Amino acid sequence: MRAGLLLLLLSAIFGSLPVNARQQEKQQRPRRVTGAENAPPPTKGTPDSAVEEIAEGDVVRVETQLVSVPAVITNGSGRPLAGLQRENFQLFEDGQPQSIANFGTTEAPFEIALLLDTSGSTRADVALIRQAANSFISALRPGDRVAVVAFNTQVSGSTQIATVDILSQLTGDRKLLQKAIESLGSANGTPFYDALDRIVQEIFRAPPPEDVRGRRAVVALTDGVDSTSDTDFAAARAKLTQAGVACYFIQVNTEDFVEDRLLKDCQDDGRLSLSAKQLQRYRQIFVPRAKSEDFSDFCAMGPFERMQISRDLYNLARREMNDLAKVSGGKNFVASSLQDARAAFAQVATEIGTQYSLGYYPTNKARDGKFRAIRVEVRGVQDTPRVRSRDGYYAPKGD
Repeated sequence: MRAGLLLLLLSAIFGSLPVNARQQEKQQRPRRVTGAENAPPPTKGTPDSAVEEIAEGDVVRVETQLVSVPAVITNGSGRPLAGLQRENFQLFEDGQPQSIANFGTTEAPFEIALLLDTSGSTRADVALIRQAANSFISALRPGDRVAVVAFNTQVSGSTQIATVDILSQLTGDRKLLQKAIESLGSANGTPFYDALDRIVQEIFRAPPPEDVRGRRAVVALTDGVDSTSDTDFAAARAKLTQAGVACYFIQVNTEDFVEDRLLKDCQDDGRLSLSAKQLQRYRQIFVPRAKSEDFSDFCAMGPFERMQISRDLYNLARREMNDLAKVSGGKNFVASSLQDARAAFAQVATEIGTQYSLGYYPTNKARDGKFRAIRVEVRGVQDTPRVRSRDGYYAPKGD
């Protein structure tokens, strides 16, 4: 009897709902989900696999990740080809065609983290670095936004610690950027990897606006020889490539200057020394079977040993910057001295201004951590085009 009464009450309650309310309840299923709860709606051209319909109660697995592919297209004589459209491009991953979900022309704005190395041999030439940096910012387009990052020295008791100094967040205000550059300090060490890590974590933390998707870059003036970072190169590289940030390096040659000062006696005030972190990183990479204590005292090392370690670390830095530029779709520029940095910055500004940005959701959803080769082809162009783009990426790992 009670069961029958309960059924009658439930029937009365739900039967009294307005028709439009019952229809609204039905329309709530299935739900439409994207790659993230707060992700923007899919752009035109996004493959169906990037957005899937699920019934309520289904287990949701995020399988999509936009892969950004910066590309510079030139003709046979090396001149950039402007005016190309989405239909001129074809994207391939491991030989399989991909649908272009995001496309940015050369006119689209850029977001740039400008990293200025004011450590080691460059400390005496901060004025030259300021001039080169201001020249670079002046050469950018009005819509481009820049953040300024440098190194500084923090005093903790009797200890001086090299730190990463974010002088300006992303802004298009040229006066604010000039003010940030004027405040450049100097450091007694080079936390290069830490700086790259913080650029991803802080400068590019928020998702990019729609008009700059795939158009973020690091432009670093440095010799690339890290001396004090807690982060290692592999971790910084993984974060930058996962975030789709193109890396441009102006490699300043400081090797001769540093080597000369490394060979000075430890009692000489003008000498430089390899840090404990540098020595241990060197041991781990080049002589992993050696004892840690064999690389704990710089002053106990002979001049030839110091010279060899320094040369190996410089060669390692060049390889790392070349690798990061290649895998991210950026480029390296060599400046034999800080006097040449201004011309190198002008080349970087030109390069950024001629870059196209492509993006796609991979058809291969396997989260296997394997390398995926990317190839970009350009069609419908009379002259034989030359393409320079990101050559691939590592798929995420996971269940």
